[in-house]
Amino acid sequence: MSLRGPGIYAPAGGVPGIPPVPLSQPKNLFRYGEQSLWSTYLFANSTTPATGEFRLFSTAIGGTGQGFTNAISIGETNLQEAGRIPNGVAYDVFGVAAHVGASDSTADSGDLVQALNTDQLIQELLNFQMNCVLSWRFTQSNIDIAPVQLIGAGGGAFGAISTTQSTTDRGHFNNGASAVWLYRKHPIALPGSTTFAILARFGSRASAIGSGNSVFMRVMLLGYFKNVIEVA
Repeated sequence: MSLRGPGIYAPAGGVPGIPPVPLSQPKNLFRYGEQSLWSTYLFANSTTPATGEFRLFSTAIGGTGQGFTNAISIGETNLQEAGRIPNGVAYDVFGVAAHVGASDSTADSGDLVQALNTDQLIQELLNFQMNCVLSWRFTQSNIDIAPVQLIGAGGGAFGAISTTQSTTDRGHFNNGASAVWLYRKHPIALPGSTTFAILARFGSRASAIGSGNSVFMRVMLLGYFKNVIEVA
């Protein structure tokens, strides 16, 4: 070993050595990570969505709202603070997905597990796909994203139904035929403390939610966060 400069050792033969260790810690450290945010709205039996606007990401986990009468849990949202990006964290959204499903109850008293395997429930799915548009809602403006059939789990009713000898339907239709809506060049940037929501906006030809079930829409934001690690 030979000494190459003050305090820097390198093998004989000229191979560059290990750089010196700084005497102080860097001050600008950032933590990055990919994470999804999601929120769900429940449309109870007989709800008339036509010409309406329904706000998602406005209720935090443990709260009530967005059509739910009981406290919502991690299955419905993972927001810790309603409609707001935490201070000190920047969140960039590069994809949006939307999933439409049904409950086995007419209100918030059932499970969100009903298979879309009847003519009525498939029509409920198409009702959302053909009449609903998702939009960003910021403090002073709305920015349309796209109709639901182009967003995430959209693209039309997709799946298969079979009927048993006892005329019982088996199967499941869903809206998982198309790809996630991606921002290919310019992600939506949500700086810390940004107030935002996603609006489900319906046209005038949307039908009322039919009897026997309630319908839910879950919107998922795919993105990555960055926050500053404070070093004394």
